[in-house]
Amino acid sequence: MVSSVALSAHDHAHPDGAAAKAAMAQIERIEALDDQGPEIKAVITYNPDAPALAAKAESDGLPLGGKTVLVKDNIETHEWPTTAGSLALKDNRTARDAPLVARLREAGGVILGKANLSEWANIRDRNSSSGWSAIGGLTRNPHALDRSACGSSSGNGAAVAAGFAWGAIGTETNGSITCPASVNGLVGLKPTVGMVSRTHVIPISATQDTAGPMTRNVHDAALLLSAIAGSDPADPATNEADAYAIDFTLGLANYSLEGVRIGVMRVKVGSLPSVSDVFDRALADLEEAGAVLVDVEHEWPEGFWQRSLHVLLYELQRDMRLYLASLPGPGMPKSLGDIVAFNNEHADEELRWFGQGLFERALEPGEEADYRQALETNLKATREKGIDRLTSEYEVAFLVAPTTEPAWSIDLVNGDHGGAGAGAGSLPAIAGYPHITVPMGHIEGLPLGLSIFAGKWQDHEVLKAGAAYERARTAELPAPQFKPWLKSGETAE
Repeated sequence: MVSSVALSAHDHAHPDGAAAKAAMAQIERIEALDDQGPEIKAVITYNPDAPALAAKAESDGLPLGGKTVLVKDNIETHEWPTTAGSLALKDNRTARDAPLVARLREAGGVILGKANLSEWANIRDRNSSSGWSAIGGLTRNPHALDRSACGSSSGNGAAVAAGFAWGAIGTETNGSITCPASVNGLVGLKPTVGMVSRTHVIPISATQDTAGPMTRNVHDAALLLSAIAGSDPADPATNEADAYAIDFTLGLANYSLEGVRIGVMRVKVGSLPSVSDVFDRALADLEEAGAVLVDVEHEWPEGFWQRSLHVLLYELQRDMRLYLASLPGPGMPKSLGDIVAFNNEHADEELRWFGQGLFERALEPGEEADYRQALETNLKATREKGIDRLTSEYEVAFLVAPTTEPAWSIDLVNGDHGGAGAGAGSLPAIAGYPHITVPMGHIEGLPLGLSIFAGKWQDHEVLKAGAAYERARTAELPAPQFKPWLKSGETAE
């Protein structure tokens, strides 16, 4: 869905240089495959001047050299509205760049456009369909058009997989980078919370929210993180970031897994034997690279998920109010209650496929003391008694598990229905620790990712482990087919 103000790329002169040619080719793919043909609907709007911007950045010798980046549409850029996919924010033109976007530009990245997302980053209702927003429509998985692109960074994942951009910046609260990266066959990195500024990013949870890169390989993810990481005085969570924000590409090419102890979370494989088979091959590749594999046990403590939802909804109403108060434009909602009222008034467009039950629950967040107790209990469960305990007790440097199951069939009426139970990403998401997913193979053409995670500020180590696995991987990776999923041996009619 291209913005009405965006002219066709073909109306502009063709600048010279590899970066400009890549940007031009990507715009042509957007026009052919996102707006027409299979209608992936991953891109809400793009900049037709991106090739010229890429040529300049490349000639200036900047680190990203004119590489194109799509930004999830809950991150502010000065060119376009920032909507979170909601009609309530369709006119949210702040003319601001989020600090992470400003860093991208300074490093020579070209903001190609805004990516579609699961509306409100999938926090509106339990029965949502990932990848749908009232602004952008339904994002489809380029590997299988009738299968979910997951979310909430759905458009980012689908777009990079489809070749619409070099990379993308998604956001995650719990799985919103790693899940769409996995099912679209990409590398996705959820950094340590506090590594990347959240200023001018539409929030869910100050405890868990972070932005991060989605790319085709680990090196590119490291390059992109190097551009956006760093402290921001307006975001206290980032106070320590400058001490850890380095050139994350250093050491990737020669990092060895020889003798590295890795904790294997077999209990997080889920119920599908096919996922177990792909995971076992990834484990064999890790062993062949010299890693020492150690089975680890983990169970969620009683009441964990009820406390987790309580924390998210409390922080949602609080942090959303603070964000909305910062908006400079007239007529913007001022609270979560205003958004709920807007959706009710525009129910035909906003509430056709699913409701806003979580928003409504967040209007009554409960007592602050109860929230703080739930937060402290769950942080301890995922940190001291979670990842920190597992890595220490089993003497392992990293933990691994399948990222999630294969992409499930899209069902707008019934919502998301993946239920095979694969994945351990909630541990690093709620702890605020780094988590990378790297493609590890596929099931009948549907990609699967390998999750690797570790302790706080271990982003560089996680990237190095991901790069080492990437080199050791023996599995074949599928290419996007841009057609509905077909069982092996069948052909399209």
